[in-house]
Amino acid sequence: MSKFKKKKKGLPAISTASLPDIVFMLLFFFMVSTTMRETDLLIAKPTLPQATEVKKLEMKSLVSTIYVGKSKDKRIGGDKIQVNDKIIDVNDVPSFIFAERALRKEEEVKYMTTSIKADKEASVGTILDIKEQLRDINALKVSFSTTKGSDLKSNY
Repeated sequence: MSKFKKKKKGLPAISTASLPDIVFMLLFFFMVSTTMRETDLLIAKPTLPQATEVKKLEMKSLVSTIYVGKSKDKRIGGDKIQVNDKIIDVNDVPSFIFAERALRKEEEVKYMTTSIKADKEASVGTILDIKEQLRDINALKVSFSTTKGSDLKSNY
């Protein structure tokens, strides 16, 4: 008979010391990779025109977006203009820009860009009316959102 008993070998306990690290890594990953949708489209999702020379906008926080397209309701015809979460008239574009300027610091206002996301089937007249309203209030930095075209042939 021995003085010492042999211990039975079992499974070692699982260490939970690294569990908080794993949880915070997952939390950080989802915080970084998730994007928040700023506006819900009240118009049909615009099919953007294609372009060969495209450039990404810098400082997206200083971009005010105007959507132009057909209404989701097929009974309502004509182009609709959407800013933030509401449909507006062309004459309301200046008040939208002034409201956006009021949210910014005074030194940032000169760097603000107005982005027009217009459906490729949208009326040129509507877009020209928007540009005229922007010109009247001296909002001259205008960008048109497009998709990058692969092989666009010119018809010259």
